[in-house]
Amino acid sequence: MTEMTHEVFNQPQPLVDYNLFEGNRALQGALKLNAPALDTAPLAALGAKLGSAEMQTHARLANIHTPELRSHDRFGRRIDQVEFHPSYHALMAAAVGAGIHGTPWLAAGLSTAGPPQGAKAPPGGSAANEVASVGAHTLRAASFMLFTELEPSVLCPISMTYAALPALRPNTAIYGDWSPKLGNRQYDPAFKSWRDKSGLTMGMGMTEKQGGSDVRANTSEATPDGKDEWGQRFRIMGHKWFLSAPMCDAFLVLAQSPGGLSCFFMPRVLPDGSVNAMFIQRLKDKLGNKANASSEVEFAGATAWLVGEEGRGVPQILEMGSMTRMDCALGTSGLMRHALSIALDHTAQREAFGKRLIDQPLMRNVLADLALESEASTALALRIARAFDKPGDAHETAIARLLTPIAKFWICKRGSHFGEEAMECLGGNGYVEEGGEGIMARIYREMPVNSIWEGAGNIMALDLLRALRKADGGAALAYELAPAKGAHPALDKLAAALPARVEAMATEVEARRLAQDVALAVQAALLYQGAPDAVFGAFCDSRIAGNWGHAFGTLGSGTDFDAIITRAMPR
Repeated sequence: MTEMTHEVFNQPQPLVDYNLFEGNRALQGALKLNAPALDTAPLAALGAKLGSAEMQTHARLANIHTPELRSHDRFGRRIDQVEFHPSYHALMAAAVGAGIHGTPWLAAGLSTAGPPQGAKAPPGGSAANEVASVGAHTLRAASFMLFTELEPSVLCPISMTYAALPALRPNTAIYGDWSPKLGNRQYDPAFKSWRDKSGLTMGMGMTEKQGGSDVRANTSEATPDGKDEWGQRFRIMGHKWFLSAPMCDAFLVLAQSPGGLSCFFMPRVLPDGSVNAMFIQRLKDKLGNKANASSEVEFAGATAWLVGEEGRGVPQILEMGSMTRMDCALGTSGLMRHALSIALDHTAQREAFGKRLIDQPLMRNVLADLALESEASTALALRIARAFDKPGDAHETAIARLLTPIAKFWICKRGSHFGEEAMECLGGNGYVEEGGEGIMARIYREMPVNSIWEGAGNIMALDLLRALRKADGGAALAYELAPAKGAHPALDKLAAALPARVEAMATEVEARRLAQDVALAVQAALLYQGAPDAVFGAFCDSRIAGNWGHAFGTLGSGTDFDAIITRAMPR
């Protein structure tokens, strides 16, 4: 028998079998501020499930055994189906079971038919306001962040289903048939008619190879093909360079119709049971987001139905984009929290130079700095979700329009830098792909997708300018910052200057800088209301007053490192 030359010691145990919600005091603080009456018991139950060894194994396997395209069967017939590992389906079932997809829109008695998009609520409230009263969207946002800590890739079809469901309301026939199953908590991966399924999911196909974010350059053509029980029917010829989640039951796609660029509903299986003429050319080989299938497709006369007004496709897509962009901010915040939790747990166990890493002064600075960034991102992302729970409130509508592109820009821009620094806390163990701590490499590869998907940084800055032109952004921002007035001199100085900068912003060249400064000011105001003084003070001192360098771990020596790190510990 060969004797081992050494024993393994001073190697941390993996972060597993812990409750993601109960250890996340930043998320709890944000929920208390944004939805104080919310019942958090479902989040505690979800947190326990998502932190289990079983679910972490599913996340690992779904990323190792990535989706595979089956374009033909063995007899040469086109089938255009995507095959997934069973762990992918287990993750999808968990996400759907938690109601992270379309469920919030159907909560609290929201009628199946639903109000038309843009309709005013009748006096005395509406079913939509019943949803607001229970904080369904805030609960869903917190669940989304928790699930991101387990596995973010599968949340692509979940997010698109969430955004697509209300977009179907203008077509009352399709909405009536599809919405109950788009909001149902039963996951059904079978490739068959919507009538025979217990649950449904939706994807989107907007971008084309020649246009990218410039969807007005789309060349796919929609030709009228009569009417039926679902309204105006069209035949679509063309392609999509990125069609996310091609295994979904239906898609919202953009195409040029006689009346202009329009939004269409395209099911995989048609009402008569035949397969639609949508052909998957290939699956994209991406940097990260490995468990999710993204595809390039051709439409060879695919049947689709008009949703909304002909020629108004772009405004519809922008309305859906506000939801998926919120999810980008939520997702990156969840990834930050996961990376921070692993870094904290690792450094609390690992020893170097005579003491634990977490007790080393420089490491404490890095960990505290990461904790500030993570909590500020959580606070800003949850603030947007609160606005979705108050659809009839003028201020909340303005804030959602203003903060959504800002949050997506700033939080997602910070993500990759955050992931690299958290990985460095683990040294070489963070760089390898295998084992429990190999999750850190997966997190790092995932970070850029939320910054790119649904509009990269420049698109978000341009959307901010559009939002400022459509609403009284300066007044809405001033109202949002008012609770923190007098709390910190540097924040007061920044807050006093922002409304005028917002009102005067007429050029694109400084739009990114404005988005950054608004994000920091709003994050600070939210931390003042929902976080301890140590967190608020250190955030303002570093990010706003300038007692900070150009890298994480450059907080001033007067920072209360103990309080910040203790608050952030996952277990």
